[in-house]
Amino acid sequence: MSRPQRPHVLIVGGGYVGMYTALRLQRRLRRGEASITVVDPQSYMTYQPFLPETGAGNLEPRHVVVPLRRVLRRCQILAGAITSVDHGRRTATFQPGEGPAYELSYDVLVLAPGSVARTLPIPGLRERGIGFRTVAEAIYLRNHVLGELDIAASTTDAAIRRRALTFVFIGGGYAGIEALAELEDMARDAIRWYDGISAAEMRWVMVEASGRILPEVSEDLGVYTIRELATRDIEVKLNTRVQSLVDGHVELSSGERFDAETIVWTAGVRPHPLLESTDLPLDDKKRVRCAATLHVDGVDDAWAAGDCAAVPDLSKNDPAAFTSPSAQHAVRQAKLLADNILASLRDEPVRDYRHAYAGSVASLGLHKGVAEIYGVKLRGLPAWFMHRTYHMTRMPTTNRKIRVIADWTLALFFRREIVSLGDFENPRRAFEEATAPVDAA
Repeated sequence: MSRPQRPHVLIVGGGYVGMYTALRLQRRLRRGEASITVVDPQSYMTYQPFLPETGAGNLEPRHVVVPLRRVLRRCQILAGAITSVDHGRRTATFQPGEGPAYELSYDVLVLAPGSVARTLPIPGLRERGIGFRTVAEAIYLRNHVLGELDIAASTTDAAIRRRALTFVFIGGGYAGIEALAELEDMARDAIRWYDGISAAEMRWVMVEASGRILPEVSEDLGVYTIRELATRDIEVKLNTRVQSLVDGHVELSSGERFDAETIVWTAGVRPHPLLESTDLPLDDKKRVRCAATLHVDGVDDAWAAGDCAAVPDLSKNDPAAFTSPSAQHAVRQAKLLADNILASLRDEPVRDYRHAYAGSVASLGLHKGVAEIYGVKLRGLPAWFMHRTYHMTRMPTTNRKIRVIADWTLALFFRREIVSLGDFENPRRAFEEATAPVDAA
């Protein structure tokens, strides 16, 4: 198939892979060599490792997102969703935020829609659960936790108070442990301003179906994390499954029952469901099958990377091993992906994705953390400092780096805010009540 004089590259997804790939392409493409369109429901990229600190009030929400239109000035940005892809015809169906759907034509496809929360058919989960994958969810959860402290401090009903002060997190990976630890740290700091609430009254529970937490680090660091959380009276329930969450009544496989007003679901991810509406090859986990070059297996002009792609892990002597869904892989793959697309456009050889495992870092609240960098294990303050340093260096754009550092610097001199802006959940409520018709006497 002959390539057009100015091929059109369609990038589906504006997250790690999509944004970094587009950024590198626009920097290295010669003028007029190709055009780029990036499609995502949001017009910004979220740096997800900073969501726990955003939820805890350590970072401003606007400082952990990168506006796509600002950094991708030579790309067309479309805010909406790709609902299907017919690569045989080189077309994708685009659904804008408002108005009818229409087809986008392209020459080169980059699939990077990422992943969505992996849920289970647990009664009550859909109605009561809160996710933790977006800035909106982080802000909502912060407001919600502080709002529950307000309820507990204001009620005279012991059952309502106990329910408001019970916080349950399901899933002991990085997202769950960091969100739990940061929000508990925030709430513990906040209750000094609430009359009549003590730290001992709050109940924070982590439920994990497997026999360990933080599978990305060594087992002894996972054990250390459990001990660290236990010193703060945080309960970690291993080998335990949630059986029901109906009306906030938590039922565990261990037989334990209790009520909780806050239920946070962080139990893993699955590939974006868009992939099932394409004509591209998928594996048994519904990921796009890719070669080590990030080229879709057996398909011309189609590429994929990140959480949605099954990319061979060449660092292991196992043909069945694939790279894990992590920010570390996504950022590294995006760089190679852009280079390989350029090489393909210029009929040059492409390279395989090979990586050396750098390690993992996790924050457990202010001045607390765990880290394993090139086999060196750190705990406490050094690990927390390493966590912040590593992610600050990975934060896109100098503008956002400076803003994040400024937030941290100001926090050295001022206590964090403990205001719950609960009306963000329904900003029109007060207006609707004010304009409601008054019943005649």
